[in-house]
Amino acid sequence: MGPSARLVTVYLPLIAEKFARQRLKALARIEGKSDDERPIVLFLCTHNAGRLQMAMGFFKQIAGERAIGWSGGSEPGSQVNPAAVAAMAEPGIDIRQEFPKPWTDEIVRAADVVVTMGCGDACPVFPGKRYVDWELVDPQSLGIDDVRPIRDEIKGRVEGLLAELKVPANA
Repeated sequence: MGPSARLVTVYLPLIAEKFARQRLKALARIEGKSDDERPIVLFLCTHNAGRLQMAMGFFKQIAGERAIGWSGGSEPGSQVNPAAVAAMAEPGIDIRQEFPKPWTDEIVRAADVVVTMGCGDACPVFPGKRYVDWELVDPQSLGIDDVRPIRDEIKGRVEGLLAELKVPANA
């Protein structure tokens, strides 16, 4: 079985299930049917294939189960940037299983904080949401040496955001 066939037969059902679970959690939060009070941070950009995946990797590592992190792109790419995967592997964070995906209105509406990274007018705006724009270089066509400083800046911003949200870091 080739890599493409494996992607479809093995990972596509898992990806669909994970995305559906996010949407259901978001709907429950919007409709007041969730007692989960953990903060939700949504990371948005155009391709959801580099910066966001790095942000999600650090978010999960630092916050653990004490906060919820989601990501989405206005024009999701077909795979996560290999240089981003390699750069994140250096501090021991595996983002190979992440996948570019779109956002949906209910996911944006359920978020407590929406962090945008270069999606401009394509990012949805809902009144009453807290928006933070992180201007970061898009690592789309960059090599690992150029991705490392972006990775390090993302880590610092994720740490700062979680501190603002009073989410303690994993020990």
